[in-house]
Amino acid sequence: MFTHRDWGIAFSLMAILIVAVIVLSSLNLSLPGERAPQAKKDSTEKIIPRRFGLPLDSFNVTESVIQRNEYLASILELYNVDTNTISRLQAKSKYVYDVRKMKAGAQYTVFASKDTTHKVCYFVYQPNAIDYVMYDLRDSVKVVAGKRQVTARLETASGIIDGSVYETFQRSGIDPSLAMKMADLYAYTVDFYSIHDGDYFKILYEQRYIKDEPVETGAIQSAVFSHNGEKFYAFYYRSDTTEAGDYYDEKGKSLRKSFLKAPLKFSHITSGYSLRRFHPVQKRWKTHLGTDYAAPEGTPIIATGDGVVIESEFTNNNGNFVKIKHDDTYSTQYLHMTKQAVRAGQSVRQGQVIGYVGSTGLATGPHVCYRFWKNGKQVNPLQQTFPPSVPLPDSVMTRFSGYVLKQQQQLNTVNMGVVQTLSMN
Repeated sequence: MFTHRDWGIAFSLMAILIVAVIVLSSLNLSLPGERAPQAKKDSTEKIIPRRFGLPLDSFNVTESVIQRNEYLASILELYNVDTNTISRLQAKSKYVYDVRKMKAGAQYTVFASKDTTHKVCYFVYQPNAIDYVMYDLRDSVKVVAGKRQVTARLETASGIIDGSVYETFQRSGIDPSLAMKMADLYAYTVDFYSIHDGDYFKILYEQRYIKDEPVETGAIQSAVFSHNGEKFYAFYYRSDTTEAGDYYDEKGKSLRKSFLKAPLKFSHITSGYSLRRFHPVQKRWKTHLGTDYAAPEGTPIIATGDGVVIESEFTNNNGNFVKIKHDDTYSTQYLHMTKQAVRAGQSVRQGQVIGYVGSTGLATGPHVCYRFWKNGKQVNPLQQTFPPSVPLPDSVMTRFSGYVLKQQQQLNTVNMGVVQTLSMN
């Protein structure tokens, strides 16, 4: 049996044990056989922002825009970079980027040290929103080209024509560059100078972003343009991984043809092909065997087909003009230029700039008179039908038809005048 003395000793030992456990716990010590508790990680760990891969908190960063008559050397001199370093940079740069191509309006960023010297460590030039050239001015001078991280989204654009195509895009808040892409896409099939109010378009295109900021419109994936109740479809399709893709209609026929519909991208017809027209300068009725396209002076005029320049001259009536022989059947002529951009005997490609809109010769305002010959006889170019380029082979038509069906379904879901983001798949 326990005596009073035994019970006293037991209670004393228990009290000592309890105190020891409390002390050990407060000291965060581990008992034998136990793992020490891990310290909690700070969930608010600081993320250092970077630009062009450089930590912004390590430099004094200055952003600016190249001004007129500024160039690499003059800019770096403003930041006290010595001429020897500038010369070394320019020598290294010629293998990466021609500094003579730096243009006014382009952005640049200077990364300087935070100490009292404020020495320039990096100079970054951006020719556009995506590409950049980094000049490393530290001990080992280096020049490297890079691209900012870009994400792509499939977006929609649509509108009902009210005025010109370009005006409709502007009113709808759509990037004007997309209007030019659409004009290039339909240059062989749609006469944009005879469209009228009520025509409409729907486009699925790639929009590129950097950190959720739109920076560039990419390629058009598919589109439909309704003109006079007829729908003109365009689908980008690549039939083979070894070949470049192209645009086709819903039947697999290439949209490319031997001649463009017009010698200008955007403008309007002021006088069409006619066997009897009252001449605004000569003040008399006469045959007008050309189509007049009005446009601001200096607007580029493009060759409507491949060929060879057979005349690049000036006459009192035609002003500055260019005439192109395309083959044994077709020739074209472009009148009233402010100046020519090609010479006789020169080969030209479809879409190449051959001159600029003017009002030389018998003209009341800036425009280009476009004339078209077939077998030596002038004809109305807008009434000619030209064969398309090579269509898709039968072997891929089943796959292509399935692709077209999916694209048409997406185009049908486009709400007019509303920008939508769709799945890229």
